[in-house]
Amino acid sequence: MNKSLITNGLAGAVVIIGIIFQHPIILSMGLFALSGAVTNWLAIHMLFEKVPGLYGSGVIPARFEDFKLGIRHLMMNQFFTAENIDRFLKGPDDKPDLHLAPVIEKVDLSPSFDSLVKVIMESSFGGMLGMLGGEEALTPLKEPFIANMKSSLIEMTQQESFQQLLREELEQPDVMAEIQQQIEDIVQQRLDELTPQLVKEIIQEMIKKHLGWLVVWGGVFGALIGLVSATFL
Repeated sequence: MNKSLITNGLAGAVVIIGIIFQHPIILSMGLFALSGAVTNWLAIHMLFEKVPGLYGSGVIPARFEDFKLGIRHLMMNQFFTAENIDRFLKGPDDKPDLHLAPVIEKVDLSPSFDSLVKVIMESSFGGMLGMLGGEEALTPLKEPFIANMKSSLIEMTQQESFQQLLREELEQPDVMAEIQQQIEDIVQQRLDELTPQLVKEIIQEMIKKHLGWLVVWGGVFGALIGLVSATFL
């Protein structure tokens, strides 16, 4: 439902009724309502679109660089501060809460198994294994080795002593600064992808629903002012 169109249409209808019936109060209410609704609609339109001859129109696309700087400042000075990153690393109740299991599950441990096989083959057991098929004799052990290795790593990283040690390392000033810099680089990279048109669409999507009510209330208050003007002036 287009609130602006309906409000302007109703205000215009009141003006026509006032003219047809030559009723000064109705005509005044309609004119003031129409002026209030149209003025607010034009002001909203000028926020997003450049209107020739009207200085200051199209302010949001024109100031999109300031909009990007505002987002960057908000992200880095409100969300990704050193204190907030430290709080995230601590988790609830000031306890280390770094879940590395998802990362470990994705790690390819095949090179580790290959290195183990190489060490074995280069050791004194290499000759013995050569008589039993060489490296191929160890191939069936690859999957169990990888599964058990991941399980052992996950178990180790879940120990409080390991978590505390990792957190202390991450909280080192140089490490924390590096984390913040990496986050800032990611935020800046995403902001660099924004265009004036995209900024306009983002803001319109956020506040379009509510901007329509400005036109509605402009018409309502305009009608009330017209009623007071026609009645008491």
